[in-house]
Order: sequence, then C-alpha cells, then structure tokens
Amino acid sequence: MNAHTSPLALEMEAALQWWQLAGVDCDFAEDATDWLADVAAPAAETAPLPQVQKQAPAAPEPVQEKPQRVDLLGPTPPADLDAFRQFWLEAPGLDAIGPRGRVAPRGPAGAELMVLVIDPEERDSERLLDGPQGRLVSRMLAAMGMKEEETYIASALPRHTPMADTAALAASGLDSVVLHHIKLAAPKRVIAFGANIPPLLGIGLTKDILSLREINQNSPSTPLLVSEGLDSLMSMPRLKARFWRRWMEWSADL
Repeated sequence: MNAHTSPLALEMEAALQWWQLAGVDCDFAEDATDWLADVAAPAAETAPLPQVQKQAPAAPEPVQEKPQRVDLLGPTPPADLDAFRQFWLEAPGLDAIGPRGRVAPRGPAGAELMVLVIDPEERDSERLLDGPQGRLVSRMLAAMGMKEEETYIASALPRHTPMADTAALAASGLDSVVLHHIKLAAPKRVIAFGANIPPLLGIGLTKDILSLREINQNSPSTPLLVSEGLDSLMSMPRLKARFWRRWMEWSADL
C-alpha cells in the first residue's frame, strides 16, 4: 500500500470529488485560517456567568397618620340654636376653606323630626337643600304627614363636600360638633341620609346601616333611622321603596 492508496488518501480524494460535484472548487478568504487550531469552546460555556442583581429592599409603605383631634367647640360651646347657627357660619376651624359659602340649618328646636344630610347641595346658598334633593325631602315629608316648616333640616358639614372622608372628619373632632348640634336641636327622632354618615354621629362606619336605631352619645338617646343618601334614592327607585318600608316599621315602633 502506497501513500496514494492509503485509507486517508482515499478519504481526502472522495471529499474533494464531493466538493467538485457540488460546484465548489476554490476557497477564498481574506484572512489566514488556522485549520489545525483547537476548536474554541462554545460561547455559552466560555461566557462569564451572569451576575445576579441584588434587588433593593422594598420601600416601607407610608404610615397614614391619624387626624389630630381638635376641640372645635372651644371652651364655651354654643348654648342654644341661635348661637349655634352663628358659630356654624363663622367659626374658622369647621372646614379648610373658611366661613365663606357655608349654609345654615333651618327649622325649629324640639321638632318632631330632624332630617340630617352629610352636606348641602352643590348650588345651596341661602337655604339648605334648595335643589332636587330638597324637593325629594319635601315630597317625603308630605307623604309622612309632616310639615316641612316644622321639621328641623341640617347638614353634618357646613358646605358642599363631594366624596367627604367622614371617618377622618369625625376623628378630627367634627363628630362632637354634630352631636352638640343634635342636642341643641332636641328633635324627637332623626333621619340621617348617607351611608357614610355614621362616623359623624359618633357611631363609626358600618356596613349594616340598617341596624342603627339610636344616637346614644347624647342624653337622653334619640331614635335614629339611617338611609342611603338622597342622591342614591333619586337614582334608584328600589331604594325609595325600601326606605318607605323601613320608615313605616320604624315609625310604628316609636
């Protein structure tokens, strides 16, 4: 066996013939190629391991501070309704805006019924509940057999306050003002409109507003009926029907 007939020579010749049949008979390259160099390791094997990035510790959630409670009534609280109305319209600490634009309550002391809402209507100025909600109250009172001028009508807040945080306002001391107001008005019973009104009555938020039956923070306690807000009653007739059933049951128990 000579060099031309060795197995390696035969394999090389067969490989060349295969490339010639494939139409490739030249190898062109601008750079020299070291065909005998060791095969480089795959990039995945030689690449450095990725560095694990340390996650920064999560920032602590801000702690919500409780509102600082203030004695809004002061050392000499209003002694009667006339004094309270003046206090309601003039006292600087009852809201963040100040006295301008507040709306006073209306009606006599010792009324058979007190209607309490969270805040005045948006366009109220000289008269509380002087818009659509007030017209609804007028119709409700007529259906109950009561005269509007003999009903005490008040708001827990001195001005229109959309989406009021009643729990925070109560915690800041406004609940004491509302309870003092009810004590001076001395109604025989109270209907409070607004699912979020309980904190302003010193009761605290509860999902079961239907179970609230009295305001016992004052002495003597006052019978209480809490309902959804007047705006909700206007937009959902089924709530009107439910309110009427509850009113009939509540008034029958008194």
